[in-house]
Amino acid sequence: MYKVYSNASWKGIIPLLFLIISISTANAQSITIPVETKDNALVLQVSPEKYLNTVYFGKRLSDKNEYNATAKAFRLDGNTEGYNSAYTTAGSRNLLEPAIAVTHADGNQSLDLKYVSHLVTRINDDVSLLSIRLKDSVYDFEVTLNYQTYFNEDVTEQWSVITHHEKHDVTLRKYASANLYLQAGSYWLKHFHGDWAQEMRPEEEQLDHGIKTLDSKLGSRADLFEPPVFMVSLNKPSGEDDGEVLYGNMEWSGNYRMDFEVDPSNNLRLIAGINNYASAYVLKPGVEFTTPKFVYTLSNKGKGEASRNLQSWARKYKIVDGEGPRLTLLNNWESTFFDFDEHKLADILKDTKTLGVDLFLLDDGWFGNKYSRNGDHQGLGDWQENKAKLPDNIAFLTKAASGDGVKFGIWVEPEMVNPKSELYEKHPDWVVKQPQRPEYYMRNQLVLDLSNPKVQDFVFNVVDNLFVKNPDLAYIKWDCNSVIYNAHSAYEKEQSNFYTDYVFGLYKVLDRLRAKYPKVPMMLCSGGGGRVDYGALKYFTEYWPSDNTEPLERIFIQWEYSYFYPALASSNHVTNWGKEPIKFRVDVAMMGKLGFDIVVGKLKPDELEFCQDAVKTYKEFSEAIWHGDQYRLQDPMENDVASIMYVDTTKTNAIMFNYLVNNRYAAGSKLPIKLKGLNPDKNYAISEVNLFPGTQSSITNAIYSGKFLMTVGINPDVKDGRTSVLIGVKEQK
Repeated sequence: MYKVYSNASWKGIIPLLFLIISISTANAQSITIPVETKDNALVLQVSPEKYLNTVYFGKRLSDKNEYNATAKAFRLDGNTEGYNSAYTTAGSRNLLEPAIAVTHADGNQSLDLKYVSHLVTRINDDVSLLSIRLKDSVYDFEVTLNYQTYFNEDVTEQWSVITHHEKHDVTLRKYASANLYLQAGSYWLKHFHGDWAQEMRPEEEQLDHGIKTLDSKLGSRADLFEPPVFMVSLNKPSGEDDGEVLYGNMEWSGNYRMDFEVDPSNNLRLIAGINNYASAYVLKPGVEFTTPKFVYTLSNKGKGEASRNLQSWARKYKIVDGEGPRLTLLNNWESTFFDFDEHKLADILKDTKTLGVDLFLLDDGWFGNKYSRNGDHQGLGDWQENKAKLPDNIAFLTKAASGDGVKFGIWVEPEMVNPKSELYEKHPDWVVKQPQRPEYYMRNQLVLDLSNPKVQDFVFNVVDNLFVKNPDLAYIKWDCNSVIYNAHSAYEKEQSNFYTDYVFGLYKVLDRLRAKYPKVPMMLCSGGGGRVDYGALKYFTEYWPSDNTEPLERIFIQWEYSYFYPALASSNHVTNWGKEPIKFRVDVAMMGKLGFDIVVGKLKPDELEFCQDAVKTYKEFSEAIWHGDQYRLQDPMENDVASIMYVDTTKTNAIMFNYLVNNRYAAGSKLPIKLKGLNPDKNYAISEVNLFPGTQSSITNAIYSGKFLMTVGINPDVKDGRTSVLIGVKEQK
């Protein structure tokens, strides 16, 4: 029935074992294909007619032979035929929303994919790849479905590869990455919406019959209104530690679409992929079209476990250097905006050392000569140092940083252009715009056409030249402040390919940069949360959650992001937004990758002392924050006090963040808050950390068992006058 190819000595000699299973179509009627992780299983089954269907998605069974009975248990036969297709086609027997729709070279719009074979490749002890080949019975058209499992993390990535050998081009009218099928009594969708400075606003609703679609049509900065993440709870809304919930994230930095359809049999069909809006893709014979990955995890222990699954997977397999350290920094933006010269910057560089952080970041405004970048109306695209501001070039600053014992980083926005720039004057054909319509701007700028290889070379060279000229450059902040209006490419022959090819072009640039500079830290900014997805984070060490740095707002924004992304990837800067004291602002920023964007010279002596001590405290607990397990203890949406904690992997060191989020009279922590993630058999010393100079804690230093802390808890005594309280938790032997 199948063949296994292996190297018996792989444990001692070869670190990767490739286990290949190829199953012929002769026995297709007997094939059941379980896709298993540590706790879960997605079970596919080939029907006697060679159709590939999903027959089970849920908790992993002990006996694999029992998966054969799941189709009958869920009554997936009779009038439900086709509902549970693993990759639903259009134009043939299917009457529901398709995962794929095509127009063949002869104009026919039907597709009927049948099972041919499948292949399992074991990449290592944790990771396996299942590839299932499907083929149309009439046309020379194929789809390979790919399921890459991360066993210990309970995470699966899914994508498809589409190709054909017809005589002429085929048009893909829809081309999803994944098509899942869930069975439950009811379904509760939590998704997020927003805008600039209003990112990650949650909404939860029960899904009824029909289709709910989440999508983006913005082209670039595509996550601005609706980020490509969601959670679906089965049977009831999930709690933090209870309920069955599916998390999903579309790994794509452009237009995406996710359809949630409750079918006539009350099961949920989920289809996720690139948005086919204005994007019918013309595919040439013999060319493989690989869709972006869709990543998901299923938990039957609530939202907390699902979050930790994704966070662990992201640190280990997705985010650049996810298991490494992060740099604390001082940014000049709110200190200077566009108004600076090299002498002013040299003074701020000295503040970097004074503050105790690792790196100085030079933001927007350092470039452009014919059109000096003294505001956001001009100069974008002209990446030469401004001679009036930086007569000695970037090298002067990198040398000054080195002399001060800190690192140096710089801001770029290489995908964009101001109409008032030399680049626009020389290459108007590189700009995304309709040739006969008036230009329309966001932040006074337009988008460069990254479907054009010449533009890809230009964008790559913008960043590469900075490194070539400044070998000590240690950090890049990559911005992207405009969506795409009037979408048109002077390069593309098929305009409907543009939206998709733009993102492919962006990834080609980032692939080249990461091949040459694999470990340089890079922040994915994008005007706030306009491009927070794992398709982009494959190339970056961190992201910018929001331009809204008001700390009370940031508690809510960072909380919602934490469902899907690990803390070390969240760039949190202390700024002057809001009325909260410096302690509150710093404490909030410490729940991720800490940075400062303040005028250090204007801090009062006790404020400076606090910030310096806070940097030391942050580094003391950074291992728990960056690489530990995160536990959300009290939701700010439901309580006066928000509480969240991080526990390192050895369960020896933890930190608990507590914030007052309700300013009504007598609001505060009235009862103990139960901690999570500790070892019940260990003893832990509890103390308040990050105290402001001259203040005393109302928390008594004490030692408790892990069981006491997780059963009874402690009251952080958050209230008016104590609006931010950090509790250190350290094992006592």
